[in-house]
Amino acid sequence: MKHYLFLAAAIIFEVIGTSFLKKTEQFTKLVPSLIFVIALASSFYMLTFALKGIPIGIAYAIWSAVGIVVISLVGYLVYKEPLDLPAILGIGCIVAGVVIINLFSKANVH
Repeated sequence: MKHYLFLAAAIIFEVIGTSFLKKTEQFTKLVPSLIFVIALASSFYMLTFALKGIPIGIAYAIWSAVGIVVISLVGYLVYKEPLDLPAILGIGCIVAGVVIINLFSKANVH
């Protein structure tokens, strides 16, 4: 269970970092750039602890799927970026794939 807490922390840091990526303005703005770098480094650091108990493929699938969903919402709510039906369906397919992996794959069992 603690490995999933580390994975959750990795996802939170990844979303924070990616949320600031646009504000870096191609790394010309110091504060957003520092937040991005620190958050992403923290994300990968937390991910290393998650990998002690979760297979890398499973952890990365969860990390990226949840990150995609949350950062898409950040883009929509904060940056006013539209999400059309194909984008929503595609994101839904990614989430469905991760759910299938977690419910039915034997790769998640140690």
